[in-house]
Amino acid sequence: MYTFYESPSTWAQALERKAHHGPNARAMAGGTDLLIEIERGGHAPNGQPIGVIDLTHIPDLANIRTEEIDGQTWIHLGPLVTHNQCVVSPLIQAKAFPLARACWEVGAPQIRNRGAIAGNIITASPANDTIAPLLALGATVTVESAARGTRTRALTDFITGFRQVDLAPDELLARISFPAMTAQQRGAYIKLGLRRAQAISVLNVAAILTFGSSAAPPQQGQESSQPLIQSAAISLGAVAPTVVRAGAAESYLADKPLTDEGIAEAAQLALQSAAPIADVRASAAYRAGMIPTLVSRILQQLRDGQERAGWLEHPVMLWGDTEGKWPVAQDHSTQELAPDQAFVNGKAATLPGHMTLLDALRAVGCVGVKEGCAEGECGACTVFLDGMAIMACMTPSERAR
Repeated sequence: MYTFYESPSTWAQALERKAHHGPNARAMAGGTDLLIEIERGGHAPNGQPIGVIDLTHIPDLANIRTEEIDGQTWIHLGPLVTHNQCVVSPLIQAKAFPLARACWEVGAPQIRNRGAIAGNIITASPANDTIAPLLALGATVTVESAARGTRTRALTDFITGFRQVDLAPDELLARISFPAMTAQQRGAYIKLGLRRAQAISVLNVAAILTFGSSAAPPQQGQESSQPLIQSAAISLGAVAPTVVRAGAAESYLADKPLTDEGIAEAAQLALQSAAPIADVRASAAYRAGMIPTLVSRILQQLRDGQERAGWLEHPVMLWGDTEGKWPVAQDHSTQELAPDQAFVNGKAATLPGHMTLLDALRAVGCVGVKEGCAEGECGACTVFLDGMAIMACMTPSERAR
């Protein structure tokens, strides 16, 4: 398991600790991918065991805010913003709906309560749900180090390969930024999984279309015309080593209405950007065959105004009155507890370290919490931590102390 666990209370402390440990420490926002990676033998690039720097007690890292830049509204996500926070955010729902929809498709509420957008990016799996909509939105990533300050890169350049990102050993991801969608834009996200929920993507697609003020001439048999597409952004996930843009399809759609014929042609052109592989979820041939189907489906949704079909206005969060934010350093309980203790079912208990919260709880006699899958799919290890439901198999025991 991890060799050490540190929980800084300020961003400056976190940067200092990352500079000190370098590649031998991984920053943790939600940890839903990181803990599984470490438990399965993940290590630093130099072969050394990995330690954890937990960012969850640092103030102001879970904020979603806007900023006006050169007359355009930009949305900034802090490194601790979770999937569930994006799901219920009125701003994200209104101005970045494909991201809200993608976040809703991630796992179960317990995973969405801890899993962070930043972690999805750092993991850089092409099957991760949020990367495709962020790429379509034109997102940028800002990273920071104690020695060199901040630098910003386009998301498409920040992800350099399969599970690889442009992040130096002393850097932390500071924020994710993207332009808010305008009144002329509509967007959607859809995914294909092996089951209807809690499934890693076999394939996912995000699309954002910008419509011009003019409309196409009416076609024979149509009562009204479709507006012309000014520009299109279509991202494909799980079809290549990284999430990719369907450039040929995007170019084809420009200055055209969304007709059945145009949708069919764009769907076929999207194949040009793909290099699908075979894995445990699907064959390469199956993925290639489904790309036109999903691209066609998402364009039809946007043409027919059905991109929000099935969207829940009041989804289940399982986070009580916390609003999805963890207590920060100055909010910690003032009740007397030893550094290695936590309140478990209302009673003080000493939790062993360097293991998952699931293993620690079972070690102190809480055998009702169980390991069913050890990867966050079954829910048998669900507990409430600081008022929010989480998966104990994906949480370090020290986080509960």
